[in-house]
Amino acid sequence: MIAKLIGIVAISYVLGSIPTALIYSRIAHGKDIRSLGDGNLGARNTKRQFGWCAGVLVTLADILKGMLAILLAKETGLELEAQMCCGAAVILGHDFPIFARLKGGQGFATTTGVFFGLFPLITLVGAMIYFMFFFMTRNSDLAASFGMGFIAFTQLLKGAGGLVVGFIVIALLFIPFKQWLDRSRVREIAENSKQTTQI
Repeated sequence: MIAKLIGIVAISYVLGSIPTALIYSRIAHGKDIRSLGDGNLGARNTKRQFGWCAGVLVTLADILKGMLAILLAKETGLELEAQMCCGAAVILGHDFPIFARLKGGQGFATTTGVFFGLFPLITLVGAMIYFMFFFMTRNSDLAASFGMGFIAFTQLLKGAGGLVVGFIVIALLFIPFKQWLDRSRVREIAENSKQTTQI
């Protein structure tokens, strides 16, 4: 059982590591998205560089990665706790991909895919709330707070165990944490570049 869990977790990480934004940018535009914009391997940077259609395509691909990891865990008979381990692995794979020097996206789409796999109906409602607030405010981060917050709050009301609620909260908090890491990296690169220019 432990060997099977380790194997599925490893597969989930590798699945998350597939750099969909990089693959798209190279195939569709012959460019490396890591050298464009903020260098992030996510849907947001893809949208900024190549337009809405490109952003939606990468978003759907990243959501699919998260869903596939959970579906694989379910199909192999893993319990909910083990499924969440696979969910964590696919998110970490997306954020720190082995195929892209551990520099990935910020994980919002892949986290959404994991939630779709674990809590499909509740996540669907959360996605509807996200789109409603996004069209009202045009602020993706604010809309995500309402949509994702609904998922956590609903699970809490349903009496889900502390492990489930804790997983949701940690997964959600990891998104702004990864954003902070990426911004710190961009600032560090900019400062090093400025110092090199002065020398």
